[in-house]
Amino acid sequence: MPRRFVDISVSLEAGIQSDPDRMQPEIDYRGHRETAPEICSVFPGLRQDQLPEGMGWAVEDVRISSHNGTHMDAPWHYHPTMDGGERAITIDEIPLEWCCQPGVKLDFRRLADGYVVKPEDIEGELQRIGHELRPLDIVVVNTSAGVRYGHDDYLFKGCGFGRESTLWLTERGVRVVGTDAWSWDAPFPHTVQRWLETKDPSIIWEGHKAGMERSYCQLEKLGNLEALPSTGFDVICFPTKIKSASAGWTRAVAVIDE
Repeated sequence: MPRRFVDISVSLEAGIQSDPDRMQPEIDYRGHRETAPEICSVFPGLRQDQLPEGMGWAVEDVRISSHNGTHMDAPWHYHPTMDGGERAITIDEIPLEWCCQPGVKLDFRRLADGYVVKPEDIEGELQRIGHELRPLDIVVVNTSAGVRYGHDDYLFKGCGFGRESTLWLTERGVRVVGTDAWSWDAPFPHTVQRWLETKDPSIIWEGHKAGMERSYCQLEKLGNLEALPSTGFDVICFPTKIKSASAGWTRAVAVIDE
């Protein structure tokens, strides 16, 4: 059966609105002519004009957070413990079987920016697309943020998931979720406004903190989810294996049987 691969990752790019200023990645691109002297320094007596067209290699020096670009958060990111008191696992400890499973897309582009998704919203969307969740399904959420990646308003866009909706998913055996927004939770600017109005600390990072009660991973800053059907695809999302880390960069891909 032919298969179609859909890249659902974003490019790691400097100089665009992808993260808060304190977290922006830095990429220094060094070109072929610029690096030719490096090759010559390795081989005594080699002249630059002896290299093909006098050129060396292309190299990038990168300073990034494990949470830049499309990445997977491990339970360790949310809290030191998970599953009611067990030590939270880090990104290098994530079960590989979690990362290659059937995918389900929830289309929540219609929901307001800053809206906190409720269990009944998920139930309604699953009913609309005719799908019953199965253990280990990977649930990806298409929000209004997806098409705004790199734009000035990206950090303000999209709905988010709170404690109740996150636990609703994990109670059904879901272990990997994903969003095209900056965070699984509602965008911070909207949560800050709710905090100023209520002074209720339970609303702060409540979706992430649900991992204290039941372990799960989340993909953030996905892209191109508009190209996916609601069901009928697999998601492959193995994170980079960084020792004892809270997250790992991920080339997430959807595979559609056609």
